[in-house]
Amino acid sequence: MKRFCCRNHETAAPSPRQHLLPAVLPQTIVLVALVISASLAACSSKQQPESQEAAPNAPTATVDPATAGTITGTVTLNGAPPEAHPIIMSAAPECAKLHSSPPTYPEVVTGDNGALADVAVYVKSGLGNYRFDAPSAPAVLDQAGCMYEPHVLGLMVHQTLRVQNTDSIEHNVHPVPHQNKAWNKSQPIGGGPIDSSFEHPELAIRVLCNLHPWMRAYLFVFSHPYFDVTTKSGAFALKNLPPGTYTIEAWQEKYGTQDQTVTLAPHQSAQMSFTFQSGQK
Repeated sequence: MKRFCCRNHETAAPSPRQHLLPAVLPQTIVLVALVISASLAACSSKQQPESQEAAPNAPTATVDPATAGTITGTVTLNGAPPEAHPIIMSAAPECAKLHSSPPTYPEVVTGDNGALADVAVYVKSGLGNYRFDAPSAPAVLDQAGCMYEPHVLGLMVHQTLRVQNTDSIEHNVHPVPHQNKAWNKSQPIGGGPIDSSFEHPELAIRVLCNLHPWMRAYLFVFSHPYFDVTTKSGAFALKNLPPGTYTIEAWQEKYGTQDQTVTLAPHQSAQMSFTFQSGQK
């Protein structure tokens, strides 16, 4: 009886393949058909020519010089500047001997009547759909007296950044961007300039020297030409600006940024000023 039941179970139990085959087969056929259809569509799309039209948001407008204006102004510091601390160059005697007295780090540099130097002033927003070409002349960053000169430098996207070394000392140029590609190159004594460029706008890119840790500069990379960096006069000028309403920003290494809004009518000049407080951080 036991053998009969076992044999009956073996012959009566349906094969798993008998249960699955009728259900799986139609699904498999549909899946294969979909794959073939998708492959044919992909091949067909590859045969279509790529569009040569500009992207919908690509800048296309050009500035009309007949309607352009200028924004001028000054940047000042209200109050006494912080005490400047000398840079100790004893670890690099080749740098120390280039100075009759220890230099100071140029974090806050003032001129007459509180005029503030090394302030980057630029159009932050409002330009819309204008297109601008990068200048053919390079923006030059020098190394003199084991210091970067200038301390703050503005340039445009795709414009050549040329780093020179007028010291008879080896330096190491190390920009540290976040939106662009970082690089780190040695510049030996007697070596030629280092040329580079940036693909994307980016503000306040630090430039270091791995051999002399007190060396620092800041690069401001723009997609437009409306920027300036103040000297000890504190003055700035944004020229050939088309009519519009703009946010103008001023950046200072220690005191941060300030924004102002200005509306420029056709062929109009406007003036504005920024004042930083000596006690702010």
